[in-house]
Amino acid sequence: MRREVLSLPFWSAEEVQGALRPALAHLESRRVLAYPTETVYGFGSAIDRESVNALIALKRRPKGKPFLLLVAGTEMLAGLDLDLTASASTLAARHWPGPLTLVLRGGERRVPEQLRGPEGGIAVRWTSHKGTQRLIHAHGDAITSTSANLPGVPPAVSAAEILDQWGDAISRGVLRVLDGGRLVPSAPSTVVDCTGRYPRVIRPGAIPASVLRESVPNLIGDA
Repeated sequence: MRREVLSLPFWSAEEVQGALRPALAHLESRRVLAYPTETVYGFGSAIDRESVNALIALKRRPKGKPFLLLVAGTEMLAGLDLDLTASASTLAARHWPGPLTLVLRGGERRVPEQLRGPEGGIAVRWTSHKGTQRLIHAHGDAITSTSANLPGVPPAVSAAEILDQWGDAISRGVLRVLDGGRLVPSAPSTVVDCTGRYPRVIRPGAIPASVLRESVPNLIGDA
């Protein structure tokens, strides 16, 4: 099968619009999409249990290492039954959309337990990638997200890398790729746990803690 038919162009506004229908059909079939974000390419699915299990199987993800959720607006947090603390709300207002992941309380009625972290929170980010934002808006709900790479291999920054690494899953129809071009290499999103008394950096990333403290002075970690 020719490489060009294994992925959907997802660069221009017209290409994104043309890719939405097959991409949404793939999600509704409880299979996995590869898509560009503001940092690297991600793998994702719908957030029902069957879709999440398909992603777990593809990535061979160990228990206790959940995926994060991508949203396309803070209004989606209410639909997910997630709680924004005062600190989380301040950080979101300042840095969303963008490479900041917030771990939030709640979600018991909407989010499968496989997506809950070891400390009980749900990780979520409002992506700033315009094409992926449109996909999430059209889907009408959050999608899961994890880096698109094999264990021990750097996260993919191009669709070509995914085609090379995951050809079998693509040929079997388990995985479909949205080709948003080659991404500029960048740091992963900064992850801040907002489930405790004080917000805490649990993974340094694209936004330094010093910048986050400009809006939330009581931030702990990554000094």
